[in-house]
Amino acid sequence: MVLGKVKSFTISYDCLNDSNVPVFSSGDCVSGRVIIEVTGEIRVKSLKIHAKGFAKVRWTESRNAGSNTAYTQNYTEELEYLNHKEILIGHERDDDNSEEGLTTIHSGRHEFAFSFELPQTPLATSFEGKHGSVRYWVKAELHRPWLLPMKTKKEFTVFEHIDINTPILLSPQAGTKDKTLCCWFCTSGPISLSAKIERKGYTPGESIQIFAEIENCSSRMVVPKAAIYQTQTFYAKGKMKEVKQLVANLRGESLSSGKTETWSGKMLKIPPVSPSILDCSIIRVEYSLMVYVDIPGAINLSLNLPLVIGTIPLHPFGSRTSSVSSQCSMSWLGLPERPEAPPSYLEIVTEEQRQSCLDVPAVREELNGPLFAYIHEFRFQPPPLYSEVSTKTTKFLISYLFVDL
Repeated sequence: MVLGKVKSFTISYDCLNDSNVPVFSSGDCVSGRVIIEVTGEIRVKSLKIHAKGFAKVRWTESRNAGSNTAYTQNYTEELEYLNHKEILIGHERDDDNSEEGLTTIHSGRHEFAFSFELPQTPLATSFEGKHGSVRYWVKAELHRPWLLPMKTKKEFTVFEHIDINTPILLSPQAGTKDKTLCCWFCTSGPISLSAKIERKGYTPGESIQIFAEIENCSSRMVVPKAAIYQTQTFYAKGKMKEVKQLVANLRGESLSSGKTETWSGKMLKIPPVSPSILDCSIIRVEYSLMVYVDIPGAINLSLNLPLVIGTIPLHPFGSRTSSVSSQCSMSWLGLPERPEAPPSYLEIVTEEQRQSCLDVPAVREELNGPLFAYIHEFRFQPPPLYSEVSTKTTKFLISYLFVDL
């Protein structure tokens, strides 16, 4: 009898999204198939899968032991998130070459389904860094008598969702700094920097509106700039390794002595980057926006505003909340406010409530004067449209409401 051959041995996932990319989150069911194509017939002892997810950190440092002796110190750490095993064909024991209990697979294409549930506990987002990674994969092993096992492995992506529609991530971030330049016994005027962004949380593809004011009272030419940085931090054996990478940047106009520049919402787009990783004990991925003044021949004047890159984008309601909070705290930069329209009258008072209130009680029949007629006619009518109110009046009303709060 001529034994058949395995033509292909692959893994395929049942994707949950339209892009046909295997992306999952904690609590999701990961399902797929092990696909075997054979020519002829093969006899199989077992077909197993092993699903695993883990964060791993590794780096080395050179140490000097004295007397021209050096050695290398290794730092490694691993944290397991997933460990699932399943037998699709056969039995657990496959260390012998017994002919008993074999499964025959005939010529053609065969699919063997598998499924397992990711843990409900928070998982670290898939990540590839300089000194560590977070990976998830499924490995399949095909065991046959008198032959070495065939193995195949395929990774899948896990996103631990970060919803930026939370009060903390919708809160504005701001700061102010100044610096006085000295050269020997001469002191020039200060350089001042004030910067603000509307919120802390963003998603890849969004643009950050930067509001800033830079005043140059020094004798040097300076250049205002902004940049987004990703900071990767790795932990192992009580030690820490940090890597900082530039993600995106922009440059303003050069400022000569005595000049001031104002950024009224200068846009800096976030490229496709990994979400923040904040809950893993051995790997952290954080982001920050640095607004700074490049000063030739001196240390730059800089402001660091923390960012969180999430996976769930801003909802319309969150956008409005962020906008209002931004307007109320924007006055320190002297920038124009742009308040949004209040909710519609019909969203607050139903037609039934309005009609019921229009019925005048009999005890009020003696009040037939023109004043009561005016009140009765307009008391339950909707207010004027927002566009009918002047900008000046609107600003006064908003400031008044927030003073009362």
